[in-house]
Amino acid sequence: MSRMSLFNSPLLLGFDQFERTLDRIGKTAEGYPPYNIEQLSDNRLRITLAVAGFAREDLEIVVEANQLSIRGRQKEQAERIFLHRGIAARQFQRSFVLADGLEVSGAELANGLLSIDVVRPVIEQPVRTIPIRNGTAGNGDVAVTGGTARKEQNS
Repeated sequence: MSRMSLFNSPLLLGFDQFERTLDRIGKTAEGYPPYNIEQLSDNRLRITLAVAGFAREDLEIVVEANQLSIRGRQKEQAERIFLHRGIAARQFQRSFVLADGLEVSGAELANGLLSIDVVRPVIEQPVRTIPIRNGTAGNGDVAVTGGTARKEQNS
């Protein structure tokens, strides 16, 4: 059975990358550590991860190619003997795909919560008028800017 794409419309030009991104996101659905995403304003988000037991030096935040990755790895404490170990001390990696234009502005660790602020800088989109060139009608010539013109073959 074939799968219908949400971005299959000819009116959505250049959005084919989104489908691949959505597929990648769907495959990384692990539940640890739990997190919240909060909208602080129209242009600001905050991602908060529950990382109880992790120190600042146990955490790493990296942004590469529109992907925000948070990694945590606690150091082994061989001198400690646990009779019961119910607090997770495992390593983790949590990733978020950032839309074009989003930037990570900072991070803070307080009371076992790692907060990462993400902003979308307000950029005014200029209005451009596209000039229309005069063309030739009916003779099949194609004008090419910066190159050579070629004549189309009619069969």
